[in-house]
Amino acid sequence: MDYEIIGGSFPIVECTLKKGESMTTQSGSMAYMDPTITMETTTNGGIGKVVGRLFTNEKLFQNIYTANEDGAKIAFGTCVPGSIMAIKLEKGKSIICQKSSFLASYGTIELSTFFNKKIGVGIFGGEGFIMQKISGEGTVFIEIDGANREFELEEGQQLILSTGYLVSMSETCSMDVQTVKGLKNIILGGEGIFNTVVTGPGKVIVQTMPLPKLANSIYPFLPQKVSTTASSGNEAIDAATSIINLFNKKK
Repeated sequence: MDYEIIGGSFPIVECTLKKGESMTTQSGSMAYMDPTITMETTTNGGIGKVVGRLFTNEKLFQNIYTANEDGAKIAFGTCVPGSIMAIKLEKGKSIICQKSSFLASYGTIELSTFFNKKIGVGIFGGEGFIMQKISGEGTVFIEIDGANREFELEEGQQLILSTGYLVSMSETCSMDVQTVKGLKNIILGGEGIFNTVVTGPGKVIVQTMPLPKLANSIYPFLPQKVSTTASSGNEAIDAATSIINLFNKKK
């Protein structure tokens, strides 16, 4: 499998497959493909995997695309403005990702749930108690809100992130939360009460524009009809939903 990531803020990854090679993706991610590729919709692991994907905000079913001729092309696109990153996994290695980050994969890639065991991380860490664990051997393509920045942490080295900016980390990393110091900083600093702390060793990938931040930035400019329908108590989620609906209407 060869691939090329194309586009700016709304990128696609175009993959060229040899006969018999397959790609796995969540339903609805395929942008275009050659007619020599066949699709099969599957639970890809049974009811247990379906339930796991439900908790990580992924689609319940996955599609497997298989090439029937050499040189067959298929492309997968992102759901929101951002970027696509290819991560090569070796056998026995895993990464921990934010929910809904999986786009497509090649090889023997397996998705499962990762539970944050620390109560503070689950409540205040920005990612919730459940994240996504991606393991196996092959290449996985993940969606990133905005652009990405990579850090390679040494043993015991720490990186402090504003909540929502973590995309993924090596399984060897650990995550915790810490309170922003100083009452004035909490009230006037605009960074909230808690930050996420990732401790190495391992690789950490950070995104530059989390969807809730993008939604809050656009929210004041949405039509009044949209803004007055927000009723869940979480303006970021309501705004994000409204933005996605507006994008869908334009298609």
